[in-house]
Amino acid sequence: MMFFPVFNLNYLIYMLPALILSMIAQFFVNASYSRWSQVPNQSGLNGAQVAQRLADRMGLYGMRLKGTPGKLTDHYDPQQNVLSLSQGIAQRASVASMAITAHELGHAQQDQEEYLPMRLRTAMVPVVNIGTTVGWLFILIGLLLQISDLAWVGVIAFSAGAIFSIATLPVELNASRRAKQLLKTNGLVTTVEEERGVSQVLNAAALTYVAAVATSVLQLMYFASMIGGRRRR
Repeated sequence: MMFFPVFNLNYLIYMLPALILSMIAQFFVNASYSRWSQVPNQSGLNGAQVAQRLADRMGLYGMRLKGTPGKLTDHYDPQQNVLSLSQGIAQRASVASMAITAHELGHAQQDQEEYLPMRLRTAMVPVVNIGTTVGWLFILIGLLLQISDLAWVGVIAFSAGAIFSIATLPVELNASRRAKQLLKTNGLVTTVEEERGVSQVLNAAALTYVAAVATSVLQLMYFASMIGGRRRR
């Protein structure tokens, strides 16, 4: 009898390492943000002011800055050249807000320099959206109707999500490296405590992308092993 993967014990066994890693990553993100959002930065600049100062010094005059609802929903949109900051980041003059803002400016700098890994990741987005949706559908139909070739087509389509997660990791790590450099060279990180806080916030965020890679790859392995097992039977 075939169950949907989320209710399958083997699926839970496969995904357990990724689930644990995701929980650990989320714990560190929440812990580091909670701590360093309460520590004022020495410059006295909130996230919006940090963004404006860095953008001016980087020559990002065409970039627009806007607010976005939610917590830790900050992101840079390379297609619209827009930096969106959540209220907690934009309005607080904390070490955490400075670190997160600089990370997003790191993405803006990647865009400015036409950083190849970022351009590839951006180009993958529509393919990934279609591939993951179609992949799920083909896998489930193929398994339910016992058409293994259709299920394998679904696995190939679904693999776009795993490839995207893997491609995202170096882009995010590079943005964090740029963030630390931007803050230091522009005199916004001036103490050992600030440097430690920025590193903790950015390293915790990086762990979430590692967890995303683990989740995507393990899902792919699960489906491949399931289809392969059914074909052998």
